Amino acid sequence: MEILRPSIVGSVESNDILIQIEKGNGIKINLESSVKKQYGEDIEKVIIDTLKELNVKNAQITATDKGALDFTIVARMKTVIKRATKKGDVA
Repeated sequence: MEILRPSIVGSVESNDILIQIEKGNGIKINLESSVKKQYGEDIEKVIIDTLKELNVKNAQITATDKGALDFTIVARMKTVIKRATKKGDVA
């Protein structure tokens, strides 16, 4: 899938993650998290696995994590990718 427009999803509330996506050259992830030292690699792996699952090869991701669990990260990633790759108006 090709990223057509910048998109954002999520929040900076507790147990959530704010994810922004835009066009990129390859995959680049900028992760901000209070638990980055302990779980940063795991969070990035979930993001990368979701990108691979949806066949996104070029994207720049900015993620602000507030303790989101894996299933929340996957849901947010799928939503932001859907919004960023959809042609036409996005509600």
